[in-house]
Amino acid sequence: MSKILCHELSPPLISLVSVVILRILPKDPQNDFAKRGDTRSKMLKVTKAGYHGIILPELGIGLDYSGTKAEHIFISHAHADHVPRNKKLSVYATPPTAKLMKLRGFGGEVKPLEFKQTLETDTAKITLYPAGHILGSAMTFVESYLGNLLYTGDYRTPSAPATEGFELPDAVIDTFITEATFSLPIYKWKPEEELAEQIRNFATRNLEDGYTPIFTAYNLGKAQELMYILKELNHPMQIHGAGFKLCSVYEDFGFPLGDYETYQRENCEGKILITPVSALGNGFASNVKKKRIAYCSGWAANESRQTQLAVDELIPLSDHLDFFELIDLCKKLHPKKILITHTPNPKVVQHYLDELGIVSGFLDLEAGDHE
Repeated sequence: MSKILCHELSPPLISLVSVVILRILPKDPQNDFAKRGDTRSKMLKVTKAGYHGIILPELGIGLDYSGTKAEHIFISHAHADHVPRNKKLSVYATPPTAKLMKLRGFGGEVKPLEFKQTLETDTAKITLYPAGHILGSAMTFVESYLGNLLYTGDYRTPSAPATEGFELPDAVIDTFITEATFSLPIYKWKPEEELAEQIRNFATRNLEDGYTPIFTAYNLGKAQELMYILKELNHPMQIHGAGFKLCSVYEDFGFPLGDYETYQRENCEGKILITPVSALGNGFASNVKKKRIAYCSGWAANESRQTQLAVDELIPLSDHLDFFELIDLCKKLHPKKILITHTPNPKVVQHYLDELGIVSGFLDLEAGDHE
């Protein structure tokens, strides 16, 4: 059984039991979370499930989960590494994510849950908060008799353009599950407007010089972010076909993307082009002799990428938070425990968290290639 609460929840009451143990009390006296036995020495169990999913077995909740052992499954966003591989599941997601999942082939039921609208089950209250990663991306906040948990999915703070922003719950976080894609100190992003100017200048400069500017970006999120930035130039854009079909969802949810059409090989010259980097090796714009390519990714902070990919400019535009933003957020939240996901360098992050006196662990989830 579950029901949706349309009001915002107040922060949980916290009572100190001993020097090191907290007991989480229910916010609603009518809620029976606290009647399930003495939980003072317990922490919520978090289990890796499959390649990229998480399950909270005591609560029957799955997070970006593809299995059948959870009664309620919440999807953070519509990138392939977070959408269930079992296409027949019934899941919850924000309305934009629901539309994007359907356009990308998900055949199951997607029950829409708005940001800050609370779903109450027999064991927990679940609320989605804006994650600032792509349109519809959400962090999942779970309140239960075993404490409060926040699962970020992929996220960006400050938020990426063409998203609903970034917002944290106004509550104590006991367990924080965070991605750490850019988990080395070499990853520190430029201010948003500085990156936007670099993007627009690359397009303008090359068009004036008679070159066709090409921006590399994955089809969902980064492509639309570039379009949202470039629309101010009032110049025609063409986008890879797989990305084009997703643009209408952005328009429907209030993010205009400018003058654009799907990529057409025969008349793409002189337009601003946006495509995944992989398509460049498969004939994309191969007929255009005068072109210049900008690689747009957080990985562009590594200058060796320019030689590796044979591109003309590196633009470190990311839909994930940088290393220092990650550490600062962990310091701000200071939960009882942090579980790190989606990183090849968990020990680096854990070293910094140790310095802050925060207990941490690593959940080895499969990361997607969409940055």
